[in-house]
Amino acid sequence: MKLNDCMVETAYAKINLALHVRRRRPDGYHDLESLFAFAVDGDRLSLTPSDALSLRVTGPFGRGLSTNHDNLVMRAAAGLRKAFGITAGAALLLEKNLPVASGIGGGSADAAAALRLLCNLWSIDKNISQVFDIAKKLGADVPACLASEALYGDGKGDALTSVSVPSLTGTPLLLVNPGLPLSTARVFAAWDGVDRGALDRGRPFGGRNDLTTAAVSLVPEIGNLLDFLVRLPDVTLTRMSGSGATCFALFTSITARDEAAAIVKHALPDAWVLATEFK
Repeated sequence: MKLNDCMVETAYAKINLALHVRRRRPDGYHDLESLFAFAVDGDRLSLTPSDALSLRVTGPFGRGLSTNHDNLVMRAAAGLRKAFGITAGAALLLEKNLPVASGIGGGSADAAAALRLLCNLWSIDKNISQVFDIAKKLGADVPACLASEALYGDGKGDALTSVSVPSLTGTPLLLVNPGLPLSTARVFAAWDGVDRGALDRGRPFGGRNDLTTAAVSLVPEIGNLLDFLVRLPDVTLTRMSGSGATCFALFTSITARDEAAAIVKHALPDAWVLATEFK
């Protein structure tokens, strides 16, 4: 690799097709049952080799984000370098295209993309357990984002099992955020604590998001958005992703998705809208 070579990785947007909240654990986390899927689009992370670790952030949602060692990208890089005794660095550039605190991966996807990129740069197998352990320490969603494929998640969401959903790949997908950040901690604090039962792994689209009611109580615009999306033509499924506030809709065709995107942009000019599809 030449010194000016640049490597690029997508931090794929994470969508919780289902999220069942079961019980609160002694460690303060909740037992979760999730079906993770990933869009083909997201943030973009690039790097060039360097003697030191550094991070620069651009993009429509990059303003105000830290570039210091408290940023998850920098924490991922520092953790990987320490674990494998790496002395080299990297100059990282994050193009922040996804809204912050929006329930579609965000910082977790960025950290996972950093791990994939740096494993490639430093000739580390990203599939070995040490890399997975670093991902777990960074956040509950980072291991799933590291794989960025359809997965069932148990425990805190980091006990992962690959799942084959052939009908999912290429499915037209619309992501919409009302333009309001939402704290995951606040949503879990507002959850009513009722265990509504296990996720049926035999019905990947038949689950639910147990955090929706709590999120709507904090941000009523989410409920309005879901009501709007479900009435769009040729929509097959609408749901909130993660702890919100981003909601998603699946469509029967790309044409239907794109027409729906135009309708949403006209009706909700302040909303963030991304027309994409599943990996």
